Amino acid sequence: MKQDATRNAAYTVDCEDYVHVVEFNPFESGDLGNLIAYGGNNYVVIGTCTFQEEEADVEGIQYKTLRTFHHGVRVDGIAWSPETRLDTLPPVIKFCTSAADMRIRLFTSDLQDKNEYKVLEGHSDFINGLVFDPKEGQEIASVSDDHTCRIWDLEGVQTAHFALRSPGMSVCWHPEETYKLMVAEKNGTIRFYDLIAQQAILSLESEQMPLMSAHWCLKNTFKVGAVAGNDWLIWDITQSSYPQEKRPIHLDRAFLFRWSTINENLFATTGYPGKMTSQFQIHHLGHPQPILIGCVPVGSGLSWHRTLPLCAVGGDHKLLFWVTEM
Repeated sequence: MKQDATRNAAYTVDCEDYVHVVEFNPFESGDLGNLIAYGGNNYVVIGTCTFQEEEADVEGIQYKTLRTFHHGVRVDGIAWSPETRLDTLPPVIKFCTSAADMRIRLFTSDLQDKNEYKVLEGHSDFINGLVFDPKEGQEIASVSDDHTCRIWDLEGVQTAHFALRSPGMSVCWHPEETYKLMVAEKNGTIRFYDLIAQQAILSLESEQMPLMSAHWCLKNTFKVGAVAGNDWLIWDITQSSYPQEKRPIHLDRAFLFRWSTINENLFATTGYPGKMTSQFQIHHLGHPQPILIGCVPVGSGLSWHRTLPLCAVGGDHKLLFWVTEM
């Protein structure tokens, strides 16, 4: 008998605002708890959470808000800086956001008196993805509907600019391949750029549109995943520029794709937000069907925990967390 994969969230946290985006800090920050950031219509909230899967004396989830930053405009994206540390005196919280006003804001806080932000301006349309350079955290890459990928230093100066052939949907910077940048376009093309030569060195084709999201696998630099149309697609870049595997999943168009941070065969996808219920699915490459399906009223955002097989999704005034087996 087939086990039903549909499950309610294992844990939830109530929020004061509708959650548009949620991101676990992917970097080691020197503290037991896991930093998490989420953004709504007006605010960015930074908190820590600890789960019973990692701490025996925690029942379910222990969540604590560290600081709320007034943002003044809807938060569309959040990226953590590797410079964030909780084990220093004073602590350093550093992240950037993309917003509905087409600007990037770089926030720095010591969780006490120092709370600064800098505005990075230059994009002329919505920003769909942004990421810090994962080694030093001294540069930020962003992609936009304005058909560009831009790289900025922390002063807001553009250090590189790549012209795209369609809207840029995702940008990834791999900690093991810091001189390369992966950029995914809505027309179905994913390109790798050499940041020293500042030119494209490799491209992948999904042959499907619209490509909404793509991700470079943390655990295996040869693997790239994406969602386009209703399907997920997986490439092995050593084999072919065409997908090795693909499967239809979301009837109402797939929206986000994220690899697990701990297992190269585990990934999650979401359906299009804005319908009454968005579907959230966890897949394992060894299984023909999703291993977990969750339903989120108006869900948005998707992020994997740094060390657990656990996913966070934003919802209506809440954060939802699902746990799966390895």
